[in-house]
Amino acid sequence: MKLLKLAFLLFLIAPTAFAETEDNFYLKLANATKELKTLVIYDSSYTKIAYPNGDVNERKGVCTDVVIRTYRKLGIDLQQKVHEDMKKNFEKYPRIWGLKKPDANIDHRRVPNLQVFFSRYGETLPISDNPKDYKAGDIVTWDVGNNTPHIGIVINEKSQDDKRPLIFHNIGFGQVKEDCLFNYKITGHYRYK
Repeated sequence: MKLLKLAFLLFLIAPTAFAETEDNFYLKLANATKELKTLVIYDSSYTKIAYPNGDVNERKGVCTDVVIRTYRKLGIDLQQKVHEDMKKNFEKYPRIWGLKKPDANIDHRRVPNLQVFFSRYGETLPISDNPKDYKAGDIVTWDVGNNTPHIGIVINEKSQDDKRPLIFHNIGFGQVKEDCLFNYKITGHYRYK
């Protein structure tokens, strides 16, 4: 009888424990942005880097590097994960750059590739104009104009008017937190663990 009661109690608390673990991961992801350097020169030039866990110079980077570096703080190497998936499923990824095969130096640093990867292995969330739909740790992509893709991470801080979550990103002025969620056309909304 005691075992039955214990099993029932575990059944009741297990979903709650799982939800807390999920929320904790995304909160840790959002908070990991605070560990990134902010003085970063925007540099999108092609660079040969180590594989796995390769990175361009920590004082250089683009918007995707914010996401890559943040996930690395939690032990997740998107360079390796994207490259391995592209090797197996190259036809599922955009051919915008005219590549004939995956390139571990750059593929993970391209927003359209991350969008495909997150939609395949993460959770694709609805795009809305309601700021409450965007939670700490969410990944958001935008078209900032002229079909220029951009990506950032929702963090656990609010705008001055307390209405919108802030975004940690690099759009050319370093890795910064900014009130810009609805400044551009949102093209993707993801969670990935």
